[in-house]
Amino acid sequence: MSSPEQDVRSEKSPGPGGLYVTGYRDIRILVVDDNPVDRTLVEGLLSQNNRGNLEVTTAVSGEEALRKMVERQPDVVLTDLKMPEMDGLELVERIRDQFPLVPAILMTAFGSEELAIAALQRGAASYVPKRNLAGSLLETLGKVLAAAHHDRQQARLGQCWSQTEFQFVLENDAQLIGAVTAHVQHYLKQFRHLDDGELLRVGIALDEAIRNAMHHGNLELSSALKETGGDRYFEEATRRRLIAPYQTRRVYFTARELGDESHYIVRDEGPGFDVSRIHYDPEDVEQLTRPSGRGLFLIRTFMDEVRFNEHGNEITMIFRRSGGALHARIDESRLSGD
Repeated sequence: MSSPEQDVRSEKSPGPGGLYVTGYRDIRILVVDDNPVDRTLVEGLLSQNNRGNLEVTTAVSGEEALRKMVERQPDVVLTDLKMPEMDGLELVERIRDQFPLVPAILMTAFGSEELAIAALQRGAASYVPKRNLAGSLLETLGKVLAAAHHDRQQARLGQCWSQTEFQFVLENDAQLIGAVTAHVQHYLKQFRHLDDGELLRVGIALDEAIRNAMHHGNLELSSALKETGGDRYFEEATRRRLIAPYQTRRVYFTARELGDESHYIVRDEGPGFDVSRIHYDPEDVEQLTRPSGRGLFLIRTFMDEVRFNEHGNEITMIFRRSGGALHARIDESRLSGD
């Protein structure tokens, strides 16, 4: 198991060759290849650059590799792409699902480029052509291990997390909407580990809420303008955002991340609307095709709880995570102690 250390370079002199990565005192490498010649070649390259800080374990199949993942707890896996029974693609997926913080690097033979791309899409961290192992293996290992160390530190930081709140005050510029939703999604992915489906639902709901606040709240645009076709709706939005009384109005967006819940508040400075007129029917899918009410329908569909203030110019949305706050397993002994 890798020993925790802030920076191995402060205690070990790299000397010629060698593999030294900040955050690791010792590096455990699992090599998976059913071809004994290739397996020996990789072992030899690593042995030549071992300055007492590398521990190399080998496996001849995907199943054996998964067993040794449990037994040896490697920091990184080097795997062949084409193997019988369980190939490198499946092994990469299994590692990603069972050991999400351990990166896998593919070793590809000539003509396997398309499979390598597929493996990268399924979770592999990088790949090294077998014909160029001597020239690029150490460099690739160093880059991948450094990135993995950063991910582990971020995951550990996520375990220490209690709550977060951030606020934005937005002009009536629709181009800002995508930037805000992307910021929230990036945060949720990095610290709260939402899956792609959850990120998409949150993003759509926030987009609709902020867009409604800008267009229907601050700029007081009617949905009926959309029915006229053409660009009249957007042309009017552009015109109003530059004139009084609309140009000084702002949208106030607040995000509060609390445990397994996210609270999002969007407030505009428009006249508001009669909230008693809102009717939500989850079975009425025709709302998706109407010019009015589509946004609120999507918000109520994707959020767990939605409420308005009495003036109708503020919406509060609550999203509850299905998988818990943090489900990545972390071995703290792999992290820097400081």
